[in-house]
Amino acid sequence: MKWSEISIHTTNEAIEPISHILHEAGASGVVIEDPFELTKEREDQFGEIYQLNPDDYPQEGVIVKAYLPVTSFLGETVDAIKESINNLIIYDIDIGKNQVTISEVNEEEWATAWKKYYNPVKISEKFTIVPTWEIYEPVSSDELIIELDPGMAFGTGTHPTTVMCIQALERTVRPGDRVIDVGTGSGVLSIAAAQLGAEDVRAYDLDEVAVTTARLNIKLNKVNDSVTISQNNLLDGVEENSADVVVANILAEVILRFTDDVAHVVKPGGTFIASGIIQQKKDQVKEVLLRAGFEISETILMEDWVAIIAKRK
Repeated sequence: MKWSEISIHTTNEAIEPISHILHEAGASGVVIEDPFELTKEREDQFGEIYQLNPDDYPQEGVIVKAYLPVTSFLGETVDAIKESINNLIIYDIDIGKNQVTISEVNEEEWATAWKKYYNPVKISEKFTIVPTWEIYEPVSSDELIIELDPGMAFGTGTHPTTVMCIQALERTVRPGDRVIDVGTGSGVLSIAAAQLGAEDVRAYDLDEVAVTTARLNIKLNKVNDSVTISQNNLLDGVEENSADVVVANILAEVILRFTDDVAHVVKPGGTFIASGIIQQKKDQVKEVLLRAGFEISETILMEDWVAIIAKRK
């Protein structure tokens, strides 16, 4: 089978919505080429330091890549992707250069293209994200492993917004907690919460493909006894005071719209972890959280992104 690689030169702010657009169009996963990755020191599974090739990364902005099967209606699909990306401007999302290029690759190149980007990555004190094809031995006895297959997932779990959420969960979740993961995507945050001892984790996503993907990853990581996946629009229909922790790694615009609903669902003294917020919208989100009855406990910064940990009064 032949595949078409679609490449979009854009901004960090637009990564999440563009990734969603690509998944809606039929892509089974995305690759993010961010020049910030070049500044990190990396070790392979044998402890050897290795470096990424600067030629694979843009000098500014980021490149989002996805692979679509070559079909008779590929042209219409690409046109729809371009239109959806252009429409992000309506939501005050900076799409940067928005340069879209298309190239054709064969099946072997497609498979290799996925794997060259992903290695085991330690993202917090306890958690390491491991691609399913890698053999990885834990370095310490308390290390927690999350296995993901980027070929089917909505991300590899190593994007800054996800890393900050997992770090926040690590500091927040207690054994026996009830956790709600809003906009679960790959299910990685639900997996992390379950591995931290949460007794009841409910993962919601409006996208049917995300629900299917998350269910596969939940089963892969053997936490399906404590995690329930459902198709749902944000927190619609969720009962009052039913969660110790609500975590949402979504756009700031969405967080601003449903913070009152979070306050309704989180128990008094419970925690709301909000990520996916660009620096410019940090203060706006904080103001809305304070008005909804939360206290800001901590603000985490990583690259151009912000995560906020807030406690309900």
